[in-house]
Amino acid sequence: MKGAFKSLSVAMVKGFVRDKATLFFTFVFPLMFLVVFGLLFRDAGAEKLKLGAVGDGPVLAALEQSGAVELERFDSLDAGVQKVRDGDLPGLVEATDTKVDLRFAASDQAQAGLVRGIVAGVTQELNIRATGQPPRFEFTAAQVEDASLKPIQYLTPGILSWGIAVTAVFGAALTMVNWRRKQVLRRLRLAPVTPTTVLSSRLSVTIGVAIAQAIVFVGVALLPVFGLRLSGTWWMSIPVFLSGILAFFAIGMLIGAFTKTEEAATGAANIVVLPMAFLSGTFFPIDAAPPWLQTVSKVFPLRHMNDGTIGRRGRPRRAPLGCGERVRPVFRGVEVDGAPPVTLWARDGVWARLHRAVLSETAA
Repeated sequence: MKGAFKSLSVAMVKGFVRDKATLFFTFVFPLMFLVVFGLLFRDAGAEKLKLGAVGDGPVLAALEQSGAVELERFDSLDAGVQKVRDGDLPGLVEATDTKVDLRFAASDQAQAGLVRGIVAGVTQELNIRATGQPPRFEFTAAQVEDASLKPIQYLTPGILSWGIAVTAVFGAALTMVNWRRKQVLRRLRLAPVTPTTVLSSRLSVTIGVAIAQAIVFVGVALLPVFGLRLSGTWWMSIPVFLSGILAFFAIGMLIGAFTKTEEAATGAANIVVLPMAFLSGTFFPIDAAPPWLQTVSKVFPLRHMNDGTIGRRGRPRRAPLGCGERVRPVFRGVEVDGAPPVTLWARDGVWARLHRAVLSETAA
């Protein structure tokens, strides 16, 4: 039986390598998504919040030195307010040595809350330090995710899981239908080969191709242009990775058993894989979907594979493509009443940068 297993495996590998279209859709096509999304979101979080400014004072100096806020200066208050009314700026800060006035656009509640939180936090921090008294409550903040967390850290496992799902489902289904149509299965039944040998040889090829995909994907993502870092408990993703291959292979074999033609197998595989890709958090976080849709997504094995592999990297629960964190505008323990939750895109932490700027301003 070992000879039959080896012969079948070698034959499947040769057929896979010789099919250029299969090679393209196995390696190049999923890799295109990784490259495109990796380049698009490589610098996510580097943008600054732009505010209008009229006058001068320590508050404006602290905001400008923070690195999180970009100030656009205006000679007159009316010109700056008009910019805010037109929607070109989220807010305008009019400041002197002893007074700070903030005018903001309430049309965007999330942006308004962020603007109010930043300006109010800086102002209150300067007020506390002006008294010469130490703050009563000490506030510290630290992220729970890996400090190296970047978009590529969760784009790579998500798209890799999707690529493996496509390869395993389509490969198993089309192989089964093609062998049945060419009567290869009938010949194998007449040969001294057990069904277990046929299935195990096909499964071994699927696992080998998936491992090759993982090596290529991770190798590309480790390039300096993308900056993937394997740290923490990344190795715990390996059992999830292998379990996902088995699940997708079983789905492909099931499709191949019920379909009669290659066209039907392709259509059935697409019906399974495409909804599974979009409902499993591969391209966008499923946590933002309605509760009933999240319940439906738990039926798909790709959802659990994404959660298992991306979860090892500490992916945030909500944000566009998993980047950012859901917070309330709080700065050194001062919370803005009525401020809605906002999404912060700050690589080094917007509050930390503002705090450093305040400290440097007061020290000066």
